[in-house]
Amino acid sequence: MLQQLFSFKGGVKPQTRKAPSVQSSIGQAPMPVRLYVPLHQSLGGAPNPLVQAGEQVLKGQVIGAADGWMSAAVHAPTSGTVLAVEQHVAAHPSGLPTLSVVIEPDGREQWIARTPLDHRSLAPERVRELLRDAGVVGLGGAVFPSHAKLTAARTVLVEHLVINGAECEPFMTCDDLLMRERAEEIVRGAAIFRDLLAARRVLIGIEDNKPEAVAAMQLAVRRLGEDHEVVAVPTRYPAGGAKQLIRVLTGKEVPASKRSTELGVQCFNVATAYTAYRALAHGEPVISRIVTLTGNVEQPRNWEVLLGTPMRDVVALGKPKADTSRYLMGGPMMGFEIGDLAAPVVKATNCIIAGSPNLFPPNPPEMPCIRCGACADVCPHELQPFELYWFARARNFGKTQEYHIFDCIECGCCSYVCPSHIPLVQYFRFAKSEIWSREKEKQAADAAKARFELRNARAEREQAEKAERLAKAAAARTSEKKVAPAQAETVTSAALPAAEAAPATDAEAVRKAKIAAAMERARAQRAAVLPRNTEQLTAEQKQEIAAIEARRLALLTSAAQPAGSPPEALTIPEHPTE
Repeated sequence: MLQQLFSFKGGVKPQTRKAPSVQSSIGQAPMPVRLYVPLHQSLGGAPNPLVQAGEQVLKGQVIGAADGWMSAAVHAPTSGTVLAVEQHVAAHPSGLPTLSVVIEPDGREQWIARTPLDHRSLAPERVRELLRDAGVVGLGGAVFPSHAKLTAARTVLVEHLVINGAECEPFMTCDDLLMRERAEEIVRGAAIFRDLLAARRVLIGIEDNKPEAVAAMQLAVRRLGEDHEVVAVPTRYPAGGAKQLIRVLTGKEVPASKRSTELGVQCFNVATAYTAYRALAHGEPVISRIVTLTGNVEQPRNWEVLLGTPMRDVVALGKPKADTSRYLMGGPMMGFEIGDLAAPVVKATNCIIAGSPNLFPPNPPEMPCIRCGACADVCPHELQPFELYWFARARNFGKTQEYHIFDCIECGCCSYVCPSHIPLVQYFRFAKSEIWSREKEKQAADAAKARFELRNARAEREQAEKAERLAKAAAARTSEKKVAPAQAETVTSAALPAAEAAPATDAEAVRKAKIAAAMERARAQRAAVLPRNTEQLTAEQKQEIAAIEARRLALLTSAAQPAGSPPEALTIPEHPTE
């Protein structure tokens, strides 16, 4: 049954320039003197270093553990000694350094213990963990952790598994040679992905300018008895983009706001399927990859290169010509210039192009946009690049988002056809980076505001708790003060009735009763008030206090006796100790 093909809007047909690098088979790059293995080689978190300077490592040993779900492990490409874990220049457009493990090979190539596994005997979750720990990521250039893509949507069954062998970028032939020479392993890897996703159909899309690769893959499918469908798709850039290839093979449009699994489709590069099979069937983590070395060199070829190999060592294999002026990593449409050849080969390094003034002439001066609309005609995502350009140039980033700038895949078609030679993709990258930067600043400000509000709430809560404790203490003290007068009043109320019951003419008896009541009240008050600082008194001090109290009592008693003319009144202090 012939597979029905669909078309995507836009696209261009640049010169492919693929023939020079497919004349020879894949070569094995020699071992470098030093390996500089970056710990961050995938989207997501940076792995945590597990080794330190002076430590001996084996080939395939984990040197960087995956940090969370959206990350993948990093391994030692060969056995040797760790010289340092330090910052080293990275293969990145920014040219900034990244934390890397520097290894000096010992030449023994001593492997770790490898355990081949049958994925069908393991739970799917365990297989995904093994792929994560083996460092399997998308080798088409995006380096997205593959185990994360192997989790199907809960509510949508996977109808199509697309294996991407289109390789539409000019100059690049690493996937082409991989399919020609290692087709069976790719097909087995695709079967692993199919089983994990429970996909109904497997479609292997290859551009029709690679007939040898198409034939090799078809032969491998028949030999292994698989039901994969190998489909030759029309050659048009960027047919190798995941969304474009999904559109061509299935007719489904994947919106920017959705994952392809939500539409029942998932897509993987052929090199990714190959490394997944090697990781499970042979216990080999990702420690090398196929790199196309081409351009202004005498010996263009594809090489299998250990990760961490300095690019200058790889470039030397092709014997660059004298007029070579620069080097690109990736293709001429979506790649970037390498600022320092000391940068190492990483999982995203699929191609190194030696450039010269004849091969890549200097860009003509940028001229004003004439709003011809050619960029909009070739945009595969049906955007309006000229509008995005105006808003990005005016720093009106809100408008760029309204015009869906994040739907742009930076394929370079608009820049390729622009008659004014405007580097449109550079403007779009600038706008995206500014939006991301402002979003990070906003998130940091929001986090700081949240911390400030939490701090204020905590301070208010602590202040309220302190006030409550003080109020309880004050209430306790008030209740204690009320107890003593109540006891004295009880004594007084017990003595007064006798005085009130006496005849009104017996004034002396009434006066004595009142004095007795006052004395009882004073004694009750003294008994209620605990003496202070009396714990450490000596026996002599206690005897002296007792004598004073006895004299005080004698004075009060004598004052109560009539002598001569009785006093008009006798006042007992409220607090006798004062």
